[in-house]
Amino acid sequence: MPETSQNPAWRRISEDVAGAAVTVARAAGHAALHPRSAIAHARRLPDIVPVLGQAVKPVLTGRVDDWRGEYAYTLGQQAFVYGFPYIYNARLRHDWVTRPRNPATVPYAAVDHFWHAERLLDATYRDGGCPNNDTLYSTAWVNLGSEPVVLSHPDMGDRYFTFELVGITSDNFDYVGQRTTGSDAGSFALVGPQWQGSLPAGVRRLKEAPSPWVLVLGRTLVNGPDDVPRVRELQEQYRLTPLSLYGRPDAEVPESRDVLTPVLAEDDPLGPWKTLNAMLDENPPPSHHQVLLEQFAQIGIGPGLDVEAQPDAVRRSLIRAATVGVPLLRQQILSGDWAHLVHGWRYPPPQMGRFGDDFLKRAADQSLVGVAANDPAEAVYLLNFDDANGAKLAPEGRYELHFPGDALPPVDAFWSLSAYGEDMNLIANPADRYSVGDRSAGLRWDDDGGLTLHLQSEPPGPGREANWLPTAKKGAWFVALRMYRPRPEVIDATWECPPLTRVA
Repeated sequence: MPETSQNPAWRRISEDVAGAAVTVARAAGHAALHPRSAIAHARRLPDIVPVLGQAVKPVLTGRVDDWRGEYAYTLGQQAFVYGFPYIYNARLRHDWVTRPRNPATVPYAAVDHFWHAERLLDATYRDGGCPNNDTLYSTAWVNLGSEPVVLSHPDMGDRYFTFELVGITSDNFDYVGQRTTGSDAGSFALVGPQWQGSLPAGVRRLKEAPSPWVLVLGRTLVNGPDDVPRVRELQEQYRLTPLSLYGRPDAEVPESRDVLTPVLAEDDPLGPWKTLNAMLDENPPPSHHQVLLEQFAQIGIGPGLDVEAQPDAVRRSLIRAATVGVPLLRQQILSGDWAHLVHGWRYPPPQMGRFGDDFLKRAADQSLVGVAANDPAEAVYLLNFDDANGAKLAPEGRYELHFPGDALPPVDAFWSLSAYGEDMNLIANPADRYSVGDRSAGLRWDDDGGLTLHLQSEPPGPGREANWLPTAKKGAWFVALRMYRPRPEVIDATWECPPLTRVA
């Protein structure tokens, strides 16, 4: 018997090949019943079989046909992880600036202009990112390439509000809000890289932005549906003013929608790389990434480079790397590897919101899972995909989350619990109910002063609806416990959130 057959890796590959043969045999039976789908499948076989052979051959022979292609694939995976926030934000910016869809709930505004949500987000919002159902969002894409832009807000009283300021890589660089700058009316200068100059009296300079383009993510607390009109009045007083126009009461900020158009993978398999190169050119990476960028340049990835100029083997490998890139990031999120696990709840690391050179977490756990992530001091989001026994949360399963009276979420602002589908959107339900928390009307408290929440797809019965969070009837789902202005015991995980207990 050949020596290679004793190798466990070789045996696994052989089993995979045998499995492929079984699949082909099954397909023959399937074809008799479903001829149209069989024809479509057959058309793909010439592409699938060579790829299978190419994948297996290096393991069997110890040789590769084209080292450039193999190297481009491995390096391309690293480049995709590094560049994902640039690619993601290029599309998000283009959509939010140029594509009007549902302006009441989906951002649409010119550059340097706020878009304000007119109502709390619900399941009609489908842009992912695990949106909250507690605040009205105010978002803006801001260009600091030529001059600073001044963010102004009115006196906010005792209402919770925050403006999270995010660079193009999804890292936060500063905040304006109740926690950081106070609630009095104020004006704050967003300053781009290496800008030099003076600011008018009364304008406070914020930390320098790491990129010419930044995202402003504003959140203003809504205390129930009747409070929406008051929040809308506050939103209308939020301002973004280029420095050259600041102080001129009659000045109108020009409405530019001139942003880079991303090249979509569905239109061009190399599109993600072309988008990345253009975004790196527009938003130069920090100088200490130069060594890494020199490596990526070998396969045509970098500011101003052209992936089309690469050899065929390299281009094919880059397409392959981009294809597996997002599934890889999604699996990393679901693995929980990035978090400290307590009763199934994933506590974020202290670097959350500013992962910086931790490119994998920056891509998956900041950018993909939520567009951006708050600093833990501002808000902690605990994610949970499992019940108390470690089983995945099941569609149509019934669960309870019980907080003892002396162990409610410790916050200085508020907390809430929401459920999401695997697409990271809120779960549609007939009750149009998307969160439950300390501000929910009519909460039913336990006799011991604790609080029990019911997580299930159907109403839990009379007297319990106020404590009900609707969940998915089908498909994977998970929950997020949001705690705004959490106390230190949340940030350092000494407060332990109770597990989700399955009751049926």
